[in-house]
Amino acid sequence: MLRRLLVLIVPLLVALVAALGVPLAFAVVQGESQETYLDRLGDASRFASLAENALASGRRTALREELDRYDQLYGIPVALVSTDRTVIESSRRPFALTDPDVQTGLDAAFSGYRGEADESIWPWEDVNLVVVEPVGRDSEVVAAVVTVSPTDGLRHAILRQWGVLALLGLIPVLGVVAVAWPMSRWVLRPVRRLDEATAAVAGGELDARADEVGGPPELRRLAASFNAMVDVVGRALRRQRAFVSDASHQLRNPLASLRLAVDNLAPHVTDDAGREAHSIAVDEAEEMGRVLDTLLAATRLDSASAAEPVDVDSLLATHVPGWRALAGDVELDVDVPEGLRVLEPPGGLGSVLDELVGNAIRLSGATRIEVWGSPNGDRVELHVTDDGEGLAPEERRLALRRFWRAPRHQNVAGTGMGLSICAELTAGAGGELRLSPVEPHGLDAVVTLKAGWFDA
Repeated sequence: MLRRLLVLIVPLLVALVAALGVPLAFAVVQGESQETYLDRLGDASRFASLAENALASGRRTALREELDRYDQLYGIPVALVSTDRTVIESSRRPFALTDPDVQTGLDAAFSGYRGEADESIWPWEDVNLVVVEPVGRDSEVVAAVVTVSPTDGLRHAILRQWGVLALLGLIPVLGVVAVAWPMSRWVLRPVRRLDEATAAVAGGELDARADEVGGPPELRRLAASFNAMVDVVGRALRRQRAFVSDASHQLRNPLASLRLAVDNLAPHVTDDAGREAHSIAVDEAEEMGRVLDTLLAATRLDSASAAEPVDVDSLLATHVPGWRALAGDVELDVDVPEGLRVLEPPGGLGSVLDELVGNAIRLSGATRIEVWGSPNGDRVELHVTDDGEGLAPEERRLALRRFWRAPRHQNVAGTGMGLSICAELTAGAGGELRLSPVEPHGLDAVVTLKAGWFDA
Protein backbone atom coordinates (compact mmCIF):
# COMPACT_ATOMS: atom_id res chain seq x y z
CA MET A 1 0.00 0.00 0.00
CA LEU A 2 2.91 2.33 0.73
CA ARG A 3 4.26 1.79 -2.78
CA ARG A 4 0.82 2.42 -4.27
CA LEU A 5 0.54 5.68 -2.36
CA LEU A 6 3.96 6.85 -3.52
CA VAL A 7 3.20 5.75 -7.08
CA LEU A 8 0.14 8.01 -6.90
CA ILE A 9 1.92 10.99 -5.33
CA VAL A 10 5.22 11.01 -7.24
CA PRO A 11 3.73 11.12 -10.79
CA LEU A 12 1.46 14.00 -9.74
CA LEU A 13 4.45 15.87 -8.35
CA VAL A 14 6.51 15.12 -11.46
CA ALA A 15 3.64 16.39 -13.62
CA LEU A 16 3.51 19.60 -11.55
CA VAL A 17 7.27 20.14 -11.85
CA ALA A 18 7.05 19.41 -15.58
CA ALA A 19 4.22 21.93 -15.96
CA LEU A 20 6.52 24.58 -14.48
CA GLY A 21 9.77 23.33 -16.01
CA VAL A 22 8.69 22.93 -19.65
CA PRO A 23 7.80 26.63 -20.13
CA LEU A 24 11.10 27.54 -18.46
CA ALA A 25 12.94 25.22 -20.86
CA PHE A 26 11.24 26.94 -23.81
CA ALA A 27 12.20 30.32 -22.36
CA VAL A 28 15.82 29.20 -22.04
CA VAL A 29 15.92 28.16 -25.71
CA GLN A 30 14.37 31.40 -26.86
CA GLY A 31 16.55 33.53 -24.60
CA GLU A 32 19.83 31.88 -25.58
CA SER A 33 18.92 31.88 -29.26
CA GLN A 34 17.93 35.54 -29.15
CA GLU A 35 21.08 36.51 -27.24
CA THR A 36 23.31 34.73 -29.72
CA TYR A 37 21.44 36.28 -32.66
CA LEU A 38 21.79 39.79 -31.26
CA ASP A 39 25.49 39.23 -30.68
CA ARG A 40 26.00 38.07 -34.26
CA LEU A 41 23.84 40.91 -35.53
CA GLY A 42 26.06 43.42 -33.73
CA ASP A 43 29.13 41.93 -35.37
CA ALA A 44 27.47 41.95 -38.77
CA SER A 45 26.42 45.62 -38.32
CA ARG A 46 29.99 46.57 -37.50
CA PHE A 47 31.25 44.76 -40.60
CA ALA A 48 28.54 46.49 -42.66
CA SER A 49 29.76 49.88 -41.46
CA LEU A 50 33.36 48.98 -42.32
CA ALA A 51 32.26 47.63 -45.71
CA GLU A 52 30.34 50.80 -46.53
CA ASN A 53 33.48 52.91 -45.95
CA ALA A 54 35.67 50.45 -47.83
CA LEU A 55 33.37 50.39 -50.86
CA ALA A 56 33.14 54.18 -50.82
CA SER A 57 36.92 54.62 -50.72
CA GLY A 58 37.84 51.61 -52.82
CA ARG A 59 40.31 50.39 -50.17
CA ARG A 60 39.24 46.94 -48.96
CA THR A 61 42.52 45.66 -47.48
CA ALA A 62 41.65 46.65 -43.90
CA LEU A 63 38.19 45.08 -44.28
CA ARG A 64 39.68 41.85 -45.55
CA GLU A 65 42.11 41.68 -42.62
CA GLU A 66 39.32 42.37 -40.16
CA LEU A 67 37.21 39.54 -41.63
CA ASP A 68 40.16 37.13 -41.41
CA ARG A 69 40.93 38.00 -37.78
CA TYR A 70 37.28 37.58 -36.82
CA ASP A 71 37.11 34.14 -38.44
CA GLN A 72 40.36 33.05 -36.81
CA LEU A 73 39.20 34.26 -33.39
CA TYR A 74 35.60 33.00 -33.36
CA GLY A 75 35.54 30.39 -36.14
CA ILE A 76 32.68 32.22 -37.86
CA PRO A 77 33.04 32.72 -41.64
CA VAL A 78 32.08 36.21 -42.92
CA ALA A 79 31.56 37.42 -46.47
CA LEU A 80 30.70 40.65 -48.26
CA VAL A 81 28.33 39.87 -51.14
CA SER A 82 27.34 42.23 -53.92
CA THR A 83 23.83 42.65 -55.26
CA ASP A 84 24.64 40.36 -58.18
CA ARG A 85 25.31 37.54 -55.65
CA THR A 86 29.09 37.53 -56.12
CA VAL A 87 31.48 37.45 -53.19
CA ILE A 88 33.47 40.69 -52.91
CA GLU A 89 35.50 39.78 -49.82
CA SER A 90 35.35 36.75 -47.48
CA SER A 91 37.25 35.18 -44.61
CA ARG A 92 37.15 31.79 -46.32
CA ARG A 93 37.61 31.00 -49.95
CA PRO A 94 35.48 29.78 -51.54
CA PHE A 95 32.46 31.03 -49.61
CA ALA A 96 29.32 29.01 -50.47
CA LEU A 97 26.10 30.95 -50.99
CA THR A 98 23.96 27.91 -51.72
CA ASP A 99 22.52 27.57 -48.21
CA PRO A 100 18.75 28.28 -48.37
CA ASP A 101 18.98 30.43 -45.23
CA VAL A 102 21.75 32.49 -46.86
CA GLN A 103 19.68 32.93 -50.01
CA THR A 104 16.63 33.98 -48.00
CA GLY A 105 18.68 36.47 -46.01
CA LEU A 106 20.22 37.97 -49.17
CA ASP A 107 16.78 38.34 -50.73
CA ALA A 108 15.60 40.28 -47.70
CA ALA A 109 18.78 42.41 -47.48
CA PHE A 110 18.75 43.39 -51.17
CA SER A 111 15.10 44.33 -50.76
CA GLY A 112 16.18 46.97 -48.27
CA TYR A 113 15.32 45.37 -44.93
CA ARG A 114 16.85 43.03 -42.41
CA GLY A 115 15.37 39.56 -41.93
CA GLU A 116 13.96 38.72 -38.52
CA ALA A 117 15.43 35.81 -36.59
CA ASP A 118 12.26 34.28 -35.14
CA GLU A 119 13.57 30.72 -35.17
CA SER A 120 14.81 29.08 -31.94
CA ILE A 121 17.80 26.75 -32.04
CA TRP A 122 17.03 23.45 -30.25
CA PRO A 123 19.78 21.23 -28.82
CA TRP A 124 19.04 18.39 -31.21
CA GLU A 125 19.15 20.60 -34.35
CA ASP A 126 22.55 20.62 -36.08
CA VAL A 127 22.04 23.89 -37.98
CA ASN A 128 23.96 27.13 -38.48
CA LEU A 129 22.82 30.61 -37.47
CA VAL A 130 22.82 32.83 -40.57
CA VAL A 131 22.79 36.63 -40.15
CA VAL A 132 22.62 38.92 -43.21
CA GLU A 133 23.07 42.67 -42.74
CA PRO A 134 22.51 45.04 -45.71
CA VAL A 135 25.25 47.54 -46.63
CA GLY A 136 23.80 50.87 -47.75
CA ARG A 137 25.29 53.86 -49.43
CA ASP A 138 23.27 57.00 -50.03
CA SER A 139 20.06 55.11 -48.97
CA GLU A 140 20.80 52.40 -51.53
CA VAL A 141 21.74 48.76 -50.77
CA VAL A 142 24.96 48.02 -52.58
CA ALA A 143 26.01 44.82 -50.79
CA ALA A 144 25.33 42.58 -47.80
CA VAL A 145 27.42 41.13 -44.99
CA VAL A 146 26.79 37.43 -44.37
CA THR A 147 27.87 35.56 -41.20
CA VAL A 148 27.35 31.80 -40.82
CA SER A 149 27.76 30.86 -37.15
CA PRO A 150 28.05 27.25 -35.92
CA THR A 151 25.61 26.60 -33.05
CA ASP A 152 27.52 23.92 -31.12
CA GLY A 153 28.29 26.29 -28.26
CA LEU A 154 24.71 27.58 -28.20
CA ARG A 155 23.25 24.09 -28.06
CA HIS A 156 25.65 23.03 -25.32
CA ALA A 157 24.73 26.12 -23.29
CA ILE A 158 21.04 25.26 -23.62
CA LEU A 159 21.68 21.69 -22.49
CA ARG A 160 23.63 22.92 -19.46
CA GLN A 161 20.80 25.20 -18.42
CA TRP A 162 18.29 22.43 -18.97
CA GLY A 163 20.39 20.20 -16.70
CA VAL A 164 20.35 22.89 -14.01
CA LEU A 165 16.57 23.19 -14.35
CA ALA A 166 16.21 19.40 -14.08
CA LEU A 167 18.30 19.35 -10.90
CA LEU A 168 16.31 22.22 -9.44
CA GLY A 169 13.09 20.36 -10.31
CA LEU A 170 14.42 17.15 -8.79
CA ILE A 171 15.06 18.80 -5.43
CA PRO A 172 11.36 19.36 -4.55
CA VAL A 173 10.48 15.88 -5.84
CA LEU A 174 13.07 14.28 -3.58
CA GLY A 175 12.02 16.55 -0.73
CA VAL A 176 8.37 15.55 -1.04
CA VAL A 177 9.31 11.86 -1.28
CA ALA A 178 11.57 12.21 1.77
CA VAL A 179 8.67 13.73 3.72
CA ALA A 180 5.94 11.51 2.25
CA TRP A 181 7.80 8.24 2.92
CA PRO A 182 7.86 8.44 6.74
CA MET A 183 4.49 10.18 6.79
CA SER A 184 2.94 7.42 4.67
CA ARG A 185 4.53 4.75 6.85
CA TRP A 186 3.06 6.45 9.92
CA VAL A 187 -0.38 6.64 8.32
CA LEU A 188 -0.28 3.08 6.96
CA ARG A 189 1.36 1.37 9.93
CA PRO A 190 -2.01 0.71 11.65
CA VAL A 191 -3.40 -0.62 8.37
CA ARG A 192 -0.48 -3.05 8.07
CA ARG A 193 -0.86 -4.17 11.67
CA LEU A 194 -4.60 -4.52 11.20
CA ASP A 195 -3.95 -6.69 8.15
CA GLU A 196 -1.50 -8.82 10.15
CA ALA A 197 -3.99 -9.16 13.00
CA THR A 198 -6.76 -10.12 10.56
CA ALA A 199 -4.58 -12.80 8.98
CA ALA A 200 -3.65 -14.12 12.43
CA VAL A 201 -7.31 -14.31 13.51
CA ALA A 202 -8.22 -16.04 10.25
CA GLY A 203 -5.49 -18.57 11.03
CA GLY A 204 -7.07 -19.33 14.42
CA GLU A 205 -5.03 -17.01 16.68
CA LEU A 206 -7.88 -15.34 18.53
CA ASP A 207 -5.46 -13.64 20.91
CA ALA A 208 -4.15 -11.38 18.11
CA ARG A 209 -5.12 -7.70 18.39
CA ALA A 210 -4.73 -4.64 16.19
CA ASP A 211 -2.83 -1.55 17.31
CA GLU A 212 -5.22 1.04 18.77
CA VAL A 213 -2.53 3.61 19.64
CA GLY A 214 -0.65 4.64 16.49
CA GLY A 215 -1.96 6.25 13.32
CA PRO A 216 -4.79 8.66 12.46
CA PRO A 217 -7.95 8.74 14.62
CA GLU A 218 -10.06 7.00 11.94
CA LEU A 219 -7.71 4.01 11.82
CA ARG A 220 -7.50 3.87 15.61
CA ARG A 221 -11.30 3.66 15.76
CA LEU A 222 -11.26 0.94 13.08
CA ALA A 223 -8.66 -1.02 15.04
CA ALA A 224 -10.73 -0.67 18.24
CA SER A 225 -13.84 -1.92 16.42
CA PHE A 226 -11.89 -4.87 15.02
CA ASN A 227 -10.57 -5.79 18.47
CA ALA A 228 -14.09 -5.59 19.91
CA MET A 229 -15.35 -7.89 17.15
CA VAL A 230 -12.56 -10.40 17.84
CA ASP A 231 -13.44 -10.30 21.54
CA VAL A 232 -17.08 -11.10 20.72
CA VAL A 233 -16.09 -13.94 18.42
CA GLY A 234 -13.64 -15.27 21.01
CA ARG A 235 -16.29 -15.29 23.73
CA ALA A 236 -18.73 -17.08 21.41
CA LEU A 237 -16.14 -19.74 20.59
CA ARG A 238 -15.24 -20.17 24.26
CA ARG A 239 -18.92 -20.67 25.09
CA GLN A 240 -19.20 -23.18 22.26
CA ARG A 241 -16.16 -25.09 23.48
CA ALA A 242 -17.53 -25.00 26.99
CA PHE A 243 -20.78 -26.43 25.67
CA VAL A 244 -18.88 -29.19 23.89
CA SER A 245 -17.04 -30.06 27.09
CA ASP A 246 -20.22 -29.96 29.21
CA ALA A 247 -22.23 -31.95 26.67
CA SER A 248 -19.56 -34.63 26.46
CA HIS A 249 -19.80 -35.16 30.21
CA GLN A 250 -23.46 -34.45 30.88
CA LEU A 251 -24.84 -36.54 28.01
CA ARG A 252 -22.41 -39.44 27.93
CA ASN A 253 -22.98 -40.47 31.52
CA PRO A 254 -26.81 -40.62 31.32
CA LEU A 255 -26.55 -42.36 27.95
CA ALA A 256 -24.15 -44.95 29.39
CA SER A 257 -26.49 -45.47 32.32
CA LEU A 258 -29.41 -45.90 29.94
CA ARG A 259 -27.50 -48.42 27.87
CA LEU A 260 -26.52 -50.36 31.00
CA ALA A 261 -30.11 -50.37 32.23
CA VAL A 262 -31.36 -51.64 28.90
CA ASP A 263 -28.74 -54.41 28.90
CA ASN A 264 -29.74 -55.40 32.45
CA LEU A 265 -33.31 -55.91 31.30
CA ALA A 266 -32.30 -58.78 29.05
CA PRO A 267 -32.65 -61.58 31.69
CA HIS A 268 -36.13 -60.33 32.60
CA VAL A 269 -37.51 -60.41 29.09
CA THR A 270 -38.92 -63.86 28.33
CA ASP A 271 -41.42 -63.61 25.49
CA ASP A 272 -40.58 -62.98 21.85
CA ALA A 273 -42.31 -59.59 21.70
CA GLY A 274 -40.32 -58.38 24.70
CA ARG A 275 -37.02 -59.61 23.28
CA GLU A 276 -37.76 -57.80 20.00
CA ALA A 277 -38.54 -54.58 21.84
CA HIS A 278 -35.39 -55.00 23.93
CA SER A 279 -33.26 -55.43 20.78
CA ILE A 280 -34.78 -52.30 19.28
CA ALA A 281 -34.00 -50.38 22.49
CA VAL A 282 -30.37 -51.56 22.43
CA ASP A 283 -30.01 -50.52 18.79
CA GLU A 284 -31.56 -47.12 19.49
CA ALA A 285 -29.22 -46.55 22.45
CA GLU A 286 -26.21 -47.40 20.28
CA GLU A 287 -27.53 -45.08 17.55
CA MET A 288 -27.91 -42.27 20.11
CA GLY A 289 -24.29 -42.80 21.12
CA ARG A 290 -23.10 -42.59 17.52
CA VAL A 291 -25.17 -39.46 16.90
CA LEU A 292 -23.72 -37.86 20.02
CA ASP A 293 -20.16 -38.66 18.96
CA THR A 294 -20.79 -37.28 15.47
CA LEU A 295 -22.41 -34.08 16.75
CA LEU A 296 -19.49 -33.47 19.10
CA ALA A 297 -17.02 -34.03 16.25
CA ALA A 298 -18.92 -31.58 14.05
CA THR A 299 -18.96 -28.97 16.82
CA ARG A 300 -15.20 -29.25 17.27
CA LEU A 301 -14.56 -28.31 13.64
CA ASP A 302 -14.48 -24.58 14.38
CA SER A 303 -11.90 -25.04 17.11
CA ALA A 304 -9.62 -27.36 15.14
CA SER A 305 -6.05 -26.41 14.35
CA ALA A 306 -5.00 -24.76 11.12
CA ALA A 307 -4.02 -26.73 8.04
CA GLU A 308 -0.45 -28.04 8.04
CA PRO A 309 1.68 -29.88 5.44
CA VAL A 310 1.57 -33.68 5.61
CA ASP A 311 3.45 -36.41 3.77
CA VAL A 312 0.87 -38.56 1.96
CA ASP A 313 3.24 -41.56 1.85
CA SER A 314 3.57 -41.66 5.65
CA LEU A 315 -0.16 -41.20 6.11
CA LEU A 316 -1.05 -44.07 3.78
CA ALA A 317 1.51 -46.35 5.44
CA THR A 318 -0.39 -45.84 8.69
CA HIS A 319 -3.95 -46.20 7.41
CA VAL A 320 -3.83 -48.72 4.55
CA PRO A 321 -3.42 -51.81 6.82
CA GLY A 322 -6.61 -50.86 8.66
CA TRP A 323 -8.46 -50.37 5.39
CA ARG A 324 -7.40 -53.81 4.15
CA ALA A 325 -8.57 -55.42 7.36
CA LEU A 326 -11.93 -53.64 7.08
CA ALA A 327 -12.30 -54.47 3.39
CA GLY A 328 -12.34 -58.24 3.92
CA ASP A 329 -13.20 -59.83 0.59
CA VAL A 330 -13.41 -56.49 -1.20
CA GLU A 331 -10.36 -55.85 -3.41
CA LEU A 332 -8.50 -52.70 -2.31
CA ASP A 333 -5.84 -51.15 -4.55
CA VAL A 334 -3.70 -48.14 -3.58
CA ASP A 335 -1.90 -46.25 -6.36
CA VAL A 336 -0.63 -42.90 -5.10
CA PRO A 337 2.64 -41.41 -6.48
CA GLU A 338 5.48 -41.12 -4.01
CA GLY A 339 6.47 -37.74 -2.64
CA LEU A 340 3.04 -36.11 -2.59
CA ARG A 341 2.57 -33.50 0.13
CA VAL A 342 -0.62 -31.61 0.85
CA LEU A 343 -2.00 -29.16 3.36
CA GLU A 344 -3.74 -31.46 5.79
CA PRO A 345 -7.31 -30.49 6.78
CA PRO A 346 -8.00 -29.63 10.42
CA GLY A 347 -8.63 -32.91 12.20
CA GLY A 348 -6.40 -34.86 9.85
CA LEU A 349 -6.46 -36.08 6.25
CA GLY A 350 -6.42 -39.64 7.60
CA SER A 351 -9.86 -39.26 9.17
CA VAL A 352 -11.25 -37.96 5.86
CA LEU A 353 -9.84 -40.89 3.89
CA ASP A 354 -10.98 -43.32 6.62
CA GLU A 355 -14.54 -42.06 6.20
CA LEU A 356 -14.48 -42.23 2.40
CA VAL A 357 -12.94 -45.73 2.29
CA GLY A 358 -15.25 -46.93 5.06
CA ASN A 359 -18.33 -45.69 3.21
CA ALA A 360 -17.15 -47.39 0.00
CA ILE A 361 -16.67 -50.68 1.87
CA ARG A 362 -19.88 -50.59 3.94
CA LEU A 363 -22.39 -48.84 1.69
CA SER A 364 -21.45 -49.09 -1.99
CA GLY A 365 -21.74 -52.85 -2.50
CA ALA A 366 -18.47 -52.68 -4.45
CA THR A 367 -16.19 -55.60 -5.25
CA ARG A 368 -13.20 -53.35 -5.95
CA ILE A 369 -12.05 -50.07 -4.41
CA GLU A 370 -9.12 -48.01 -5.64
CA VAL A 371 -7.38 -45.23 -3.75
CA TRP A 372 -5.27 -43.15 -6.12
CA GLY A 373 -3.91 -39.65 -6.48
CA SER A 374 -2.24 -37.22 -8.86
CA PRO A 375 -0.76 -33.70 -8.72
CA ASN A 376 -2.61 -31.00 -10.64
CA GLY A 377 -0.62 -27.76 -10.71
CA ASP A 378 -0.50 -26.33 -7.22
CA ARG A 379 -3.18 -28.82 -6.13
CA VAL A 380 -3.24 -32.52 -5.35
CA GLU A 381 -6.23 -34.77 -6.03
CA LEU A 382 -6.85 -37.91 -3.97
CA HIS A 383 -9.54 -40.29 -5.28
CA VAL A 384 -11.48 -43.07 -3.59
CA THR A 385 -13.17 -44.91 -6.47
CA ASP A 386 -15.49 -47.93 -6.21
CA ASP A 387 -17.41 -50.06 -8.70
CA GLY A 388 -20.52 -50.27 -6.55
CA GLU A 389 -24.07 -49.04 -7.04
CA GLY A 390 -23.11 -45.36 -7.07
CA LEU A 391 -25.45 -42.43 -6.43
CA ALA A 392 -27.95 -40.64 -8.61
CA PRO A 393 -27.17 -36.98 -9.49
CA GLU A 394 -29.65 -35.67 -6.90
CA GLU A 395 -28.27 -38.05 -4.29
CA ARG A 396 -24.72 -36.87 -4.95
CA ARG A 397 -25.86 -33.28 -4.39
CA LEU A 398 -27.60 -34.13 -1.11
CA ALA A 399 -24.93 -36.53 0.17
CA LEU A 400 -22.74 -33.69 1.48
CA ARG A 401 -25.53 -32.30 3.68
CA ARG A 402 -25.79 -33.13 7.35
CA PHE A 403 -28.01 -36.05 8.38
CA TRP A 404 -28.78 -37.08 4.80
CA ARG A 405 -28.84 -40.81 4.15
CA ALA A 406 -29.78 -42.71 1.01
CA PRO A 407 -33.15 -44.47 1.34
CA ARG A 408 -31.54 -47.87 0.76
CA HIS A 409 -29.13 -47.28 3.67
CA GLN A 410 -31.69 -46.35 6.32
CA ASN A 411 -31.21 -49.69 8.10
CA VAL A 412 -27.41 -49.52 7.96
CA ALA A 413 -25.60 -48.19 11.02
CA GLY A 414 -24.60 -44.54 10.55
CA THR A 415 -25.58 -40.95 11.27
CA GLY A 416 -25.55 -39.30 7.84
CA MET A 417 -22.95 -36.76 8.91
CA GLY A 418 -19.68 -38.36 7.86
CA LEU A 419 -19.47 -36.85 4.36
CA SER A 420 -20.63 -33.42 5.52
CA ILE A 421 -17.92 -33.35 8.18
CA CYS A 422 -15.32 -34.45 5.61
CA ALA A 423 -16.48 -31.69 3.25
CA GLU A 424 -16.16 -29.08 6.01
CA LEU A 425 -12.75 -30.36 7.05
CA THR A 426 -11.52 -30.24 3.45
CA ALA A 427 -12.91 -26.74 2.92
CA GLY A 428 -11.15 -25.65 6.13
CA ALA A 429 -7.82 -26.44 4.42
CA GLY A 430 -8.76 -24.49 1.28
CA GLY A 431 -9.72 -27.65 -0.61
CA GLU A 432 -12.84 -29.35 -1.91
CA LEU A 433 -14.65 -32.66 -1.64
CA ARG A 434 -16.79 -33.66 -4.59
CA LEU A 435 -18.63 -36.82 -5.67
CA SER A 436 -18.48 -37.91 -9.31
CA PRO A 437 -20.01 -40.87 -11.16
CA VAL A 438 -17.93 -43.75 -12.51
CA GLU A 439 -18.70 -45.58 -15.74
CA PRO A 440 -20.39 -48.00 -16.03
CA HIS A 441 -21.33 -47.78 -12.35
CA GLY A 442 -19.79 -46.66 -9.10
CA LEU A 443 -18.73 -43.50 -7.28
CA ASP A 444 -15.55 -41.42 -7.25
CA ALA A 445 -14.99 -39.35 -4.08
CA VAL A 446 -12.37 -36.71 -4.94
CA VAL A 447 -10.48 -34.75 -2.29
CA THR A 448 -8.68 -31.72 -3.78
CA LEU A 449 -6.13 -30.04 -1.51
CA LYS A 450 -3.38 -27.47 -1.88
CA ALA A 451 0.10 -28.87 -2.33
CA GLY A 452 2.12 -28.49 0.86
CA TRP A 453 5.80 -27.68 1.46
CA PHE A 454 7.77 -28.24 4.61
CA ASP A 455 9.87 -25.45 6.09
CA ALA A 456 13.58 -25.95 5.53
